[in-house]
Amino acid sequence: MKTFAKAQLSAFLGGIVDYLVMLFFTEIVGFFYTYSIVIGGIIGAIVNFSLNRMWTFNATDTKKRVQLPKFVLMVAGSILLKSSGTYAFSNYFGIDYKISRIIVDLMVSLGFNFTLQKLWVFKS
Repeated sequence: MKTFAKAQLSAFLGGIVDYLVMLFFTEIVGFFYTYSIVIGGIIGAIVNFSLNRMWTFNATDTKKRVQLPKFVLMVAGSILLKSSGTYAFSNYFGIDYKISRIIVDLMVSLGFNFTLQKLWVFKS
């Protein structure tokens, strides 16, 4: 339970960075929100990887070159799920992309990211 709580805090912090970057690139720069989700996802992933490796899973004994390729694959899947899920919720259900993104993020974070990080990326 402690690891799950730490993972959720790490995901929340990475998610805040991700979400703010998405808003910046969509609202200020003018990118379409699915492109902004990709940029935010990459930057948020850097924060999340660092926190999870050092703090959540205390997985510094394993070399980064082993963990990083797995993490990159997981993040690619996560970004695909987030961008397509946000697009679907926004276009098919008429929900604002900012709200859709939060809904989709919760589902992806709990059902996809945590599971893969615990059982595959940072498995000791």
